[in-house]
Amino acid sequence: MLSIYPACFFKEKKGYSVVFPDLNWLATSGKTEADAMKKAVECLAGYLYTLKMDGEKAPVATAMRAVSVEKVAKELDADSKDAFVNMVSVDVDEYSKAHFEKAVRKTLTIPAWLNAAAQEKKINFSQTLQEALIAKVRGL
Repeated sequence: MLSIYPACFFKEKKGYSVVFPDLNWLATSGKTEADAMKKAVECLAGYLYTLKMDGEKAPVATAMRAVSVEKVAKELDADSKDAFVNMVSVDVDEYSKAHFEKAVRKTLTIPAWLNAAAQEKKINFSQTLQEALIAKVRGL
């Protein structure tokens, strides 16, 4: 499903800052306008994916015509001179399959006795390694 949110693009000395007012002032930046748009898509996808994984609902997007770049700039104490509003869209399910959930093959070495014992108990090596790595990364 396509998700579309308005984003305010602010020209900076070196690139662009991008802010999503509807999403708790979620922000990113890019070196060029095209790079800023790419980073905005990545940022939006990551935020919406996290909401989905946490079981939270995404806020309703404001219509682009209802977003005042001047008001957003004032709120952020930013210069609105070369700022503009653009809609940023992403299919979170498709994006997450390609970027967040894509499986990566890893080769590893374990002692032969551990391999034999795990196979005897029909342990799924990939699932077990993923669970252990998730626990380690989350500090569990």
